[in-house]
Amino acid sequence: MARARKSSRLVSRKAEIAVRQGRLRLALVADTHGAPHEKTAERLRALAPTAILHAGDIGALTVLDDLARIAPTHAVRGNIDGTDDGLPDEMTIDVKDEATGETLFTIFLVHIAVYGPKLRAEIARRAQVAGAQIVVCGHSHVPFIGHDRGITVMNPGSIGPKRFALPIVFGVMELRDGKLALEHVDVETGARWLP
Repeated sequence: MARARKSSRLVSRKAEIAVRQGRLRLALVADTHGAPHEKTAERLRALAPTAILHAGDIGALTVLDDLARIAPTHAVRGNIDGTDDGLPDEMTIDVKDEATGETLFTIFLVHIAVYGPKLRAEIARRAQVAGAQIVVCGHSHVPFIGHDRGITVMNPGSIGPKRFALPIVFGVMELRDGKLALEHVDVETGARWLP
């Protein structure tokens, strides 16, 4: 069972993801709480992502093992996750063109990032220092895509247990021919989800 965080020391990590032949597809998930929806693996396999980003509240490290069987997985801890799991609190991910080595954009992955639809000031500062153009976060279970302080913000929603009337969804970030698209996918139906 996951434990609440004890340490106040912020753990940061960096990662890179390669764009091959101008294409990239990332699956964005969050708030699994140790029990991803039964159709999660099927939907993610069908998507065939380059990588999976988990924005915290994992609940059990076996969730990450299962996701890593589908695609390389990068994750940050959430407020329900323990501090002895080796996971960082935040991760800066440089998305680079494999052929040129050029950084195309940077993602700041963190669990708690927003207050309502706006970035928390300290998260906006850390994302800007990291050179991030996109913040991917979890925590609220509320799927949304927005913009604040010149940064795109995406909460993929939750693929864990049903909470209130919120949908069970994940996010997709796709780069194709120089254009970046963000959307949500309904885990139960596999269809694009719109609010």
